[in-house]
Amino acid sequence: MSDLIDAPHDDTPTDDDGATVGHVRLPAVIPPPAPPPSRLPPVLTEAAVPPAHHGRLPRRGAGRALAKGVGATLAALLVASGAIGAYAVSSIVEPVAAKPSVKFASEQVLESVPDIGAMEGGLNFLLVGSDKRPASGAFGDPDIESGVLNDVTMLLHISQDHSHAEVVSFPRDLLVDVPACPDPEDPEAFGYSARYGVKINTILNDGGMGCIAKTLEQMLGITIPVGGVVEFDGVAALSEAVGGVEVCVVDPIDDAYTGLVLDAGSHVIKGYEALAFLRTRHAVGDGSDLARISSQQTFLASLARTLQSAGTLGDPVKLYGIARAVVTNMTLSSGLQDLGRLVSVARALQSTDLDRIAFIQYPTVYTDDLGAVVPAASASIVASALQQDVAVQFDPTATDDTPFGTVDPNATDDPAEAPAGEASDTPEATEPPQATDAATPAPTSEPTTEALPGDVSGQTAADVRCAAANSG
Repeated sequence: MSDLIDAPHDDTPTDDDGATVGHVRLPAVIPPPAPPPSRLPPVLTEAAVPPAHHGRLPRRGAGRALAKGVGATLAALLVASGAIGAYAVSSIVEPVAAKPSVKFASEQVLESVPDIGAMEGGLNFLLVGSDKRPASGAFGDPDIESGVLNDVTMLLHISQDHSHAEVVSFPRDLLVDVPACPDPEDPEAFGYSARYGVKINTILNDGGMGCIAKTLEQMLGITIPVGGVVEFDGVAALSEAVGGVEVCVVDPIDDAYTGLVLDAGSHVIKGYEALAFLRTRHAVGDGSDLARISSQQTFLASLARTLQSAGTLGDPVKLYGIARAVVTNMTLSSGLQDLGRLVSVARALQSTDLDRIAFIQYPTVYTDDLGAVVPAASASIVASALQQDVAVQFDPTATDDTPFGTVDPNATDDPAEAPAGEASDTPEATEPPQATDAATPAPTSEPTTEALPGDVSGQTAADVRCAAANSG
């Protein structure tokens, strides 16, 4: 088992003795090309709303006016079709207090779809959970400053034909090479020089969300045009917006670090209880960050099942309610600047089979001193699957030397549950993949499935699993 959001006291860019983490040079990667122009239909706007421009941060008021214009048009369409009533109309048109946006180097403005349908093509979406100690939702002593850390770093990949999706979680102690990044406060100004062997969870504090995107682009050989950062309060609010998520635990959990108390069995959690479940590390598995990733994956898998079973992804009113919560509680890249764009992304997953939505823990091995992790050999297989827009299947019998592109003969069967890989004391150096454009992955003539090696942990949204309490 693994897990992903951890206790705030441990999220500093130093080791347990307070020493700065040493720099370890990792292999370089060819930078990804610029993404092609978006092929999505033009966004619905009012005449008074200026079009979005690449390279400039939109004015906060313009984004709010744009969202209102799209909402008003949508409301008119839905009322004309008899789909919703007056109360629902007011909830869509009401202005949204959006947070300021962030520009990405590979920025791509996603256009809304006029009929409130799914976006066209594929997408890579960066999701960052921020451990910002002063936030009211943070745990621990508020007087202890730890900087702004990306406690959670995930990548959502939606395939070109929307038939599969992958969510890759990156351990917070993963050592990465960081490219030169602009100043997050001024994208036109020089910010930070390239660095090597840096813990991934420190990048948000040093270079902002855009720098995290550039780092993953370099490491995976893909482009990431959009993303968002959510702080702890926002996680609680978003869990409320979806009506809660059902999770189960094998044994009782009583975590003094997060305040999470759960009896053994199933629970519908939301608000700060959901936040505590996602953050708890000491109370699950072996108490490691990797164990927490597993707990987070069980939560996200349950969330996917809930959204599909409740028909939420096909209900524009429900989706707009969730989109409003996202815009209010997340700092989004400038490619996602109105509710309609967020709705079109969500609609892309409406018909995706649950067993084709995979939650993957980025495969790693421990460094010699066990103070950090580096990519395992099988990490290149995960990167290649993302690059080539290939669905994955967890296969404990597969090995990391299996040629990429091997089609599993049982690809239509339910994926097998892969056991957690054993950690090695010696990092395995791997050659990063060549860069490709994964913002709109090239379609394949026939769907294929890549069998992930046994050391790649994860599950699909169809797998119903329970979090294991830490008995140690």
